[in-house]
Amino acid sequence: MKKLLFLACVSVMAVGCSSSQTKGTVSSSGEIEREWVEEGITKNYVFARGIGAADQTLENKTQKMATSRNAAIVNGQYNMLSFVKGVSLEGGITVEKAIETDSVLATKIDSVIKGSQVVRSEWTSDDGCVIVLRLPKKALKDAGMKIAE
Repeated sequence: MKKLLFLACVSVMAVGCSSSQTKGTVSSSGEIEREWVEEGITKNYVFARGIGAADQTLENKTQKMATSRNAAIVNGQYNMLSFVKGVSLEGGITVEKAIETDSVLATKIDSVIKGSQVVRSEWTSDDGCVIVLRLPKKALKDAGMKIAE
């Protein structure tokens, strides 16, 4: 029964990954593609990618994959923050300028970005990881940011 449940979970995960509309960033040979398109902002979401390297001194493959994924998430959050800081708010100022004068806004943005969702994880042949983060625009608006359309 446990084996059947495990196979069912693996099947659902495989279907979920294959139905993603985001083009992969790791080739079938396990190498990071030399070029990819950053999604940026869509109608409802802000996207960012992160890349994390595996600690090659670890002998356990699972540990390598876990640490590289964690590193990729941190890198993706940094990239998301960098991207969000450049977003224009209603009134013509950028998020970065608004943060300079409002420390509460800075704390809210940090919290919102840490809550972004990993929508894709891919591992390289050397157990590095590439992830895609997705942040709903609604979360930014709920944090008090009125994004210019």
